[in-house]
Amino acid sequence: MSSRKKILIVGGGFTGLTAALRLSADKNLAVMLVESSAQLGGLAAGFPLAGTSLEKTYHHLFLTDTAILDLVKELRLEDKLMWCDSSVGIFHAGKVYPFKTALDLLKFTPCSFLGRLRTGFTALLLKHRKNWRGFVRVTAHDWMTRACGSSAMASIWTPLLKGKFDRHFDKVSMAWFWARIHARANSRSKGGGEKLGYFRGGFNLVTKALENKIRARGVNIQTSVMVENFLADERSAIINGEKVAFDFCIFTGSSYALAKLLPNQEKFSNYATQLRSIEYLGAMCLVFTSDQSLGDYYWVNVSASDTPFLVFIRHTKLVDKDFYGGKNVYYIGTYLAPDEKLFNLTDDALGNIWFDYLPKIFPQFDASKVEDKFIFRFRAAQHIVDTDYERKIPAYETPLPGVFLANFSQIFPEDRGTNFAVREGEKIAALIRSRLTA
Repeated sequence: MSSRKKILIVGGGFTGLTAALRLSADKNLAVMLVESSAQLGGLAAGFPLAGTSLEKTYHHLFLTDTAILDLVKELRLEDKLMWCDSSVGIFHAGKVYPFKTALDLLKFTPCSFLGRLRTGFTALLLKHRKNWRGFVRVTAHDWMTRACGSSAMASIWTPLLKGKFDRHFDKVSMAWFWARIHARANSRSKGGGEKLGYFRGGFNLVTKALENKIRARGVNIQTSVMVENFLADERSAIINGEKVAFDFCIFTGSSYALAKLLPNQEKFSNYATQLRSIEYLGAMCLVFTSDQSLGDYYWVNVSASDTPFLVFIRHTKLVDKDFYGGKNVYYIGTYLAPDEKLFNLTDDALGNIWFDYLPKIFPQFDASKVEDKFIFRFRAAQHIVDTDYERKIPAYETPLPGVFLANFSQIFPEDRGTNFAVREGEKIAALIRSRLTA
């Protein structure tokens, strides 16, 4: 009988794949990875487009993303990684303004001159401030209002916070906001411009490289597989109707998803309450291709009270359209609670609403010239990082015997992203190894 320890990994995103990579290096471990969807990659999963692969949700790397950059080097994919010049605009009051440099900020006339000066000074302060602890218990909305003033809030920050966090916009911790500004401000080259990383062939290259390497090591990968529940007093789970035993399990899904899989026993009720206290928003992305050239920027934040989406992205402004057969590739994206009406519209209805709004930003847009169109929805894409969030963060080790949790809810104050997914995969694998040696 084999004496190999059994490791079950639930979730085939970058956290699960990275943990599988590290643990499968030990020949004394039998690793099994299960994924509920039909493909690996999580939020970075790709789909076929114009002879290559594109992410279902917009993705790029920052120069500060050291965890995934180290992994890319290990997988020998450095020659596939391109560092591209970013360009950012902001749509406000019927016009798209450049919003990339300090000079652009000074020219942003929808904000008062004093508001522009205060915003520039605040961005510089947040870039260089390393200690975020003092930001935890204050909301981003309150702190930024005091720092930048009402004009900057009305024209820049409040619409963006509402777009990102929907009805929770005034509850988000300033610590989260600091992490976003700090990472972006420090992802600039020595020349001063923001550099963003993207792969020739998309992020699916990383997913495939990880999959191939762990399969070669004997990892049992199963997709379209559902974990139905964990058993209370033994190290096992019911997966597709069958009992699967393990010595250790790493669960990488949302905290809310884990709460639904807990045994219905009183001893787990407090833990379930803690997991459910973390609220999530869903994400929706519309991807389309067209010969039309829309805008001069890679990323346009939509700062308008009547907008049905948060961001418009011209992917082929960052990456050459020759990668996509000469087609322009665009994303439209937003975050909403999964119970909201807009989130539950049919694809056609949602597409019509978004395309009907697009001429307000780009008057030349013609929906009849759209070629390919895809809509993707994710029900637990963004956790709500409020001022009480530290109390809600679950430990890696759960009350279930042998079960560990590793997901975006534990990376406070940073936001989700492939870099942190890789980092958490490394961290949880190291924790499992330490328990094995113990």
